[in-house]
Amino acid sequence: MKKLIFPFLLLFFTGCKTGRKTPDVSNISISVHIERFDQALFAIDTNHVEQGLLDLGRQYPYFINDYAVNILGTAPLSDTSVQAYFAFRKFISSYMPVKDSLDIKFGSFGGMAPIEKGLQKGFQYIHYYFPKYNLPPKVVAYIGPFDAPGVALTRYTLAIGLQLYAGKQFPFYLSSQGQELFPVYISRRFEPEYVVPNCMKALQEDIFPDQSQGKPLIEQMVEKGKSWWLTDQLLPEMADSLKTGFTEKQLTWCLANEGQIWNYFLDQNLYSLEPDLIKNYIGDAPYTQGMPDASPGNIGQWVGWRIVQKYASLHPDLSPEQLMKTPDRTIFDETRYKPK
Repeated sequence: MKKLIFPFLLLFFTGCKTGRKTPDVSNISISVHIERFDQALFAIDTNHVEQGLLDLGRQYPYFINDYAVNILGTAPLSDTSVQAYFAFRKFISSYMPVKDSLDIKFGSFGGMAPIEKGLQKGFQYIHYYFPKYNLPPKVVAYIGPFDAPGVALTRYTLAIGLQLYAGKQFPFYLSSQGQELFPVYISRRFEPEYVVPNCMKALQEDIFPDQSQGKPLIEQMVEKGKSWWLTDQLLPEMADSLKTGFTEKQLTWCLANEGQIWNYFLDQNLYSLEPDLIKNYIGDAPYTQGMPDASPGNIGQWVGWRIVQKYASLHPDLSPEQLMKTPDRTIFDETRYKPK
């Protein structure tokens, strides 16, 4: 693969506007309260874990077994759940230092209040654009093993795994074991500020499941770009760096070199079905192979995002639902994307 070399231009170009007016959703009555399953779990006396778990189950009947089975990987709770009792006791004891660190981190962040406020606004936009979608009746915070998800949707909850938001300098993330799980280009996003955009991405993917599998490169780029575009509609006031996961410097680099990035893609096979080629341009990576080190990984999704932004500007009357259902090839063909 040839190496793309071009200078990093310092000029910062503004993003493509969609010509859409952000709706006023303040009159939509939605409130968000995050249930602190994590606090209740770690308040259990490990000398009396059986009784503690029975009490926890009565307090969180809608989450306790999802947590036991899908997070801890143990058996569902019952009066004879010896395996589950042992797993909970071991986890509480070993992860207590993590819980203490998270208390400090989220205390300095302002606790759950900023997250509740951000989710409330996002939920209002979801209800405005997709009134038939059933929002999760509960939002729950939990602490799980480090390989558990940072956000999970269960039948009754939107569950937030705080163990992946302890701050980029958290010792475990920087350890050899942590780096095997989460290289720095991933763990740098393990800050509380990413909770809200990650939650909204999980919800929008529930509304519009990813349809990119098996499609040619350019259609996968557009499909992924539609996801970021929808995030823009649901979190219009949030920084692009939080919504995309790119650093501000990476976003500036992409915008300053947009035309050359696209010229590079034109030299590739945009209709390739080759998994390795597609993987090089879509998905997390420290940078894009074949491009300068200043480039971000996942640059294909960024290009797709720009294509969708232009398409939206050409069709300002399309609702988000209509745009998300528009075929990826149609969006690409009609846009005639050709940045300078």
